[in-house]
This record gives sequence, structure tokens and C-alpha cells, in this order.
Amino acid sequence: MTHPQKTINAVVIYHSGYGHTERMAASVAEGANAMLIAIDPEGHITQDDWETLNNADVILFGSPTYMGGPSWQFKKFADASSKPWFEGKWVNKIFGGFTNSASINGDKLNTLAYFFLLAGQHGGIWVNMDIKSSNTKASLRDDLNRMGSNIGPMAQTPADASPDEMSPGDLETARRYGARVAAIAAQFHFVSA
Repeated sequence: MTHPQKTINAVVIYHSGYGHTERMAASVAEGANAMLIAIDPEGHITQDDWETLNNADVILFGSPTYMGGPSWQFKKFADASSKPWFEGKWVNKIFGGFTNSASINGDKLNTLAYFFLLAGQHGGIWVNMDIKSSNTKASLRDDLNRMGSNIGPMAQTPADASPDEMSPGDLETARRYGARVAAIAAQFHFVSA
């Protein structure tokens, strides 16, 4: 017996300092058919945004990597998520995350690990990447998953590059990841027969 799949309600919650992470968030949202919520420069979102997150099936975290971790604005949001944590609002939601930095490494793994742990504290289910690394001599800057990440998409944009100059491969990796997260989430949700 087949069950019709429920429409997945996905949200990308992100902070962007210079527009690069915002562009990456838009790619993730395109893949996941998700709503975008921007954390403002003071680390705030609206009460309506909190309700949107509480009602979501999927929450995708995004932040630039600054000084080896997410931006302080994202951390302020994460600390404020203790209220939905206390009330168990995000238990069993599907989670994912993504980041960008100016350096090739830039300690982006720490940002993704922060997101993974935040999702775990909320009792969520994390979706990892399924795109193999581009790691041969023939690999190019615009290849998919050129950063070789498995936890979630990483992008690298030189410090003097505008958001318009981001790697198309990094953005396509982000888009495909969003689509994967939505597809995995759909496997967990069926409309009652």
C-alpha cells in the first residue's frame, strides 16, 4: 500500500555578514523548497519567525564561519532557542546546516559541528551530504563538494570577492543538499490513509 507524501514545511534560518551566506542560504532554500528567515545584525528574529520554526518539519542552519565558529549573531539565536528546547518544540524535526568562509579550511568543520550538536540537543535528526568529494588533480574550483565535507555543504569565497563571485559549484552543492534534506524528510512523513 502506498501512502501519499505530506508536503514538507522547510525553513532555512541563517545569518549573513556580507551576503555570501545569504546567497548560499538561497541555494539551499531553492533545493529544499524552503522559506528563508534571516537573523538580523543584532542576532534577533521575530516572534512570527519563532512560530514558523516551531511549526516546521525541517530546519536548516546557516552561518558564515568567523574565528573558527558561527557568527555571534547565530550563537545568540542558538542561545535563544533554549525556550523551544525546554518545551520540546523541535524534537524529531529534520535538521541540516551549511557554512562559508574566506579561507579554504577556515575551520568550517567547527561551525557544522556546532549546528549538528545544536540539532542533537533539540532531539533532531541530522541529514548529511551524499555528494562525493572532488579531490583529484583534475578537480576544479567550481566542482561539486570541492571542500570535501560530509556533514553539510561548505563554501569558500575569497575575502575580496562579492557574493556574485561565489563558486557555482559551491552553490550547486548547497542546492542539491537542500533537495536531499527535503527528500529525506519526506520519507518520515505520510498523510494518514
